[in-house]
Amino acid sequence: MPTGYQTVINNGRHSILGDEPTNSKGTDLGFSPTDLILSSIGMCKVATVRFIARKNNWEIGNVEAELDQVVKRGEDGKLSTTIKVAISIEGNINDEQRQELLNQADACYVHRMIEGDWNIEKAKNLNQVEFV
Repeated sequence: MPTGYQTVINNGRHSILGDEPTNSKGTDLGFSPTDLILSSIGMCKVATVRFIARKNNWEIGNVEAELDQVVKRGEDGKLSTTIKVAISIEGNINDEQRQELLNQADACYVHRMIEGDWNIEKAKNLNQVEFV
C-alpha cells in the first residue's frame, strides 16, 4: 500500500483496514488505532446488552453505542484517558430492565479487561518469536 499508514489487520478469518486520519498524514481509508479500541468497547457493550436481554426474554430492538474519548497528558508525560459511553436501547422494556442492561454493559469483558492491569511487553522481531 503506497500511501498513508494503511495496514491490513487480519485474525486469520477476517480482515479490516487500519489507517491514520489525514491530519496525521494518513489517507483516512480505514479505522484509526483509537477507532479500533473504542469500537471494541462499544461492540462488547452492545453484544452484552443483547445477550442479557435474550437470556431474560426481554423484547429489545436496535441497540447503539456512541463512545468518545478525552485524553490528557500529565506533567509526568503519561496519558490519562476518559471514555464517555452512551447506549440507546429500543424495545418493550421498563426503566428497571433498561438500567439492568446498562449495568451489565459496564461489566462486559472488554470493559473489564481495559480497566484491569496491563503489561504490554516490548516489541520483538516476529521472525524470532513463537506465540503459544
